[in-house]
Amino acid sequence: MMPPVTSIMPIRAVLICGGRWHDFDFARLQLLALLGTDERVRTRVFETYGGVEALAEAHLLITYTCDLRPDAGQQAALSEFVARGGRWLALHGTNAAIDPPGADRLFSTPRVLGQVAEVLGSQFLGHPPIEPYTVQVTQPDHPLVEGIHPFVVTDELYISELHEPLDVLLHTHHGGPCPGFREGHTPTDDTTPRPVLYLRPHGAGTVCYFTLGHCRGRWDMLDLNVADYGRTERGAWDVAEFRTVLERCVRWAIEG
Repeated sequence: MMPPVTSIMPIRAVLICGGRWHDFDFARLQLLALLGTDERVRTRVFETYGGVEALAEAHLLITYTCDLRPDAGQQAALSEFVARGGRWLALHGTNAAIDPPGADRLFSTPRVLGQVAEVLGSQFLGHPPIEPYTVQVTQPDHPLVEGIHPFVVTDELYISELHEPLDVLLHTHHGGPCPGFREGHTPTDDTTPRPVLYLRPHGAGTVCYFTLGHCRGRWDMLDLNVADYGRTERGAWDVAEFRTVLERCVRWAIEG
C-alpha cells in the first residue's frame, strides 16, 4: 500500500538524477522547479539508486539518469515501489546501461538492469546521430498529449528493446544504423514505430517513460578523455511541446 495523502500530509517525491555523459545539474534544476510548483510536494534528491530506501515513504519517483545500474536489492525496491501503487516518471537515459568503447570503438549496452528493464518497459540499445526528427502523436485524445501536434526535436532518438505491454502516447520512426553502437541498427526501410512516451502498468502502479530530454555541457565527457566537448546541447528542452508534455507528466506523477 502507498502512504496516505491527506490535507495535513505532504506528497513525498524522490528524484534520482545522475550518471554519465549528461548535464545532470541542468536536468535536476528543471525537474525540481516543476516539482516546486506544488507546495504539497516535498522532494528528496539523490545521484544514485543508493537512496531507494526513501521509496518506503514516497508517493512518486522521478529519474533522469544514464548508466546508473541498480543492484539486486535496489532493483527489488524499485519494482516493489511501483507494484504497490507507486508512480514512476522515468526520463531519457533511465533505461540505459552503457559500456564505453573498447578496441572496436563501439559502445555496448549490457543487459544488467535485471527486473528494472521489464518494469520500465524498455532497455536502450543505441541511437543514430543527433539530428532533427519528428515526434508523432499516437493517441491525440489522451490527457498527457491532448492538443499536442507533431513536433520536431533535435534529440537522441532511442532504439530500445521493448517489454510489453506498452500504452504508447508519442512515437517516431527511424530506419538505419546507430553509428558507434554495437546494437540498435535497423533496416533503412524500417517503419516500426519507436515509442517516445508511453505508460506501462506494473502491479498496482504505473511507469511513465519519456525518452526525450537529452542535455550535455562542455565538461560532461571527461571520463572519455574529452577535455572540452566544445558545445552545449539542450535537445528537446528548448521545444515548447516537450515542456508542455513534461509538465503534464510531472503533474501525473504528483496526482495520478
